[in-house]
Amino acid sequence: MSHPTSTADCPRLNISAERLPRHIAIIKDGNGRWAQQRGRPRIEGHRHGAASVRRVSEQCERLGIERLTLYCFSSENWKRPRA
Repeated sequence: MSHPTSTADCPRLNISAERLPRHIAIIKDGNGRWAQQRGRPRIEGHRHGAASVRRVSEQCERLGIERLTLYCFSSENWKRPRA
């Protein structure tokens, strides 16, 4: 992958391509809480989270971001009830 050659490739950012990061890391958290706050099933929160990941990864590809790291599983998850 290579960075866009001008800000015309990413006009909403209004920064030069050389200043874009090469690596972005994201900690995904709160999908279940998002759904719960809206009275929806947890799985719907996870579906929305997955859609968000897709949008982010597609934009990273478009902008020429070389690496995207998603941290999706916390050690706290091991403490949750099996159900």
